[in-house]
Amino acid sequence: MRDRHGAADPSQLDPAARRVLERVEVDRVELVRFLYADHGGVIRGKAAGRRRLADRLGTGIGHTVAMMAMSMLDHLQPVEGMGPVGEVRIVPDPATFVPLPYAPGAAAMVSDLRQIDGSPWAACPRTFLKDAVAALEAEGYALVAAFEPEFTLGRRLPDPAGGPDRLVPVDDSLCYATTGFDIAHDYTMRLVRAMEDQGLLVEHYHPELGAGQQELSIRPATALKAADNHVLYRETVRGVAFRMAMWASLAPKPIPGQAGNGAHLHVSLWDPALERNLFADGNGGMSGLARGFVAGILDHLPGLAALSCASVNSYRRLEPRSWAGAYRCYGVDNREAAVRLCSPMAGHVETSANLEIKTSDSTANPYLSLGAVIHAGLDGIRRGLDPGEPVTVDPATLTDRERARLGVDRLPASLGEALDALEADELLMEALGPLRRDAYLAVKRSEVADFAAEDEAFETFQHFRVF
Repeated sequence: MRDRHGAADPSQLDPAARRVLERVEVDRVELVRFLYADHGGVIRGKAAGRRRLADRLGTGIGHTVAMMAMSMLDHLQPVEGMGPVGEVRIVPDPATFVPLPYAPGAAAMVSDLRQIDGSPWAACPRTFLKDAVAALEAEGYALVAAFEPEFTLGRRLPDPAGGPDRLVPVDDSLCYATTGFDIAHDYTMRLVRAMEDQGLLVEHYHPELGAGQQELSIRPATALKAADNHVLYRETVRGVAFRMAMWASLAPKPIPGQAGNGAHLHVSLWDPALERNLFADGNGGMSGLARGFVAGILDHLPGLAALSCASVNSYRRLEPRSWAGAYRCYGVDNREAAVRLCSPMAGHVETSANLEIKTSDSTANPYLSLGAVIHAGLDGIRRGLDPGEPVTVDPATLTDRERARLGVDRLPASLGEALDALEADELLMEALGPLRRDAYLAVKRSEVADFAAEDEAFETFQHFRVF
């Protein structure tokens, strides 16, 4: 049945979709953005008008298959099955519906990319994470995660020398200095309110090391919701800034010579009912399950980095003595190790046990990055791997012989090297599947080639503009 506007009868929709339609009316929403993350790490989407939303909740919005072969420079790559012929649907998840506080009259839903018949499409990143979560569930585990992003707040200004636009930071305050709190206060309060209005519960905020650099953390969630939250987080950080005639960038190195922006990934494994943290050993230490998970991540980390540090710009941040995790090792509260075991909080020793993956930033597609982490960690558990002894010093201070003895080595120093490692990683390549891995490698190889032909100013401009 159709109403007088030709739209589908809402009574035929499932309860979650009907709740969306009710909220659209109550909140006077005119456009609803259907969002997805592509292989270039860019958040893209289309928007449905209010009067046809009932239809689009079921059918999705038509979309060319070619968009998943598009790089962050909007250069389309030749990938079989992703050319001018063929279509998928951007199908929203009603459970992710949020009005956008920074865009009055608009709302958003995170979406899957599905085939015309409604079945999963082999290049859908969100489906990749769903499949990884299902693999965990089959083993009796649930993963809780949170991205911990940093970003640079400033203004986009022309280069006096005539080069690409520059990102000029809003302040030059010191790390954690109250000057930084005060200068960014109006923006920060709008950002916090916008986060909370979307159900993104703020845990911590502070000015970070770099000029204009901010860090704001939100509460952990189960794996799929954590990735969805990161999409909304990225959109909100930039959307609030744009509405205030400012610019915010989550790019790893938006300003040469300044501290880089990471998006450290915190994870822990729980029982399916989310009642017991399986990383805790009952004595404030790391369980055997956690050791296997850490070992799996370390084993696959060179290739995993191509998914978690997914841009050319990432590798300007991923350097020794930058607190970015440039060496493949783990340590207890060691912020130079690629994997940090976080000391538990007093009074919450069992529930707060988690590990932090530092080789992670916001140019990554969060669904691919987190899905690959799950596959790597689960592989370590299944194979009974052991991570060895933790590293208790900055690995850059060790000699080559000492690092060799401890099994510590340098992670890829460029996106090209990381892609080589990914191609050599049979587990991750198998998990990605033929279409997804072909498209991802084509897109990322093209970005390596395109930026190799340009200078640093072009690279930083394109990354702060896009991310």
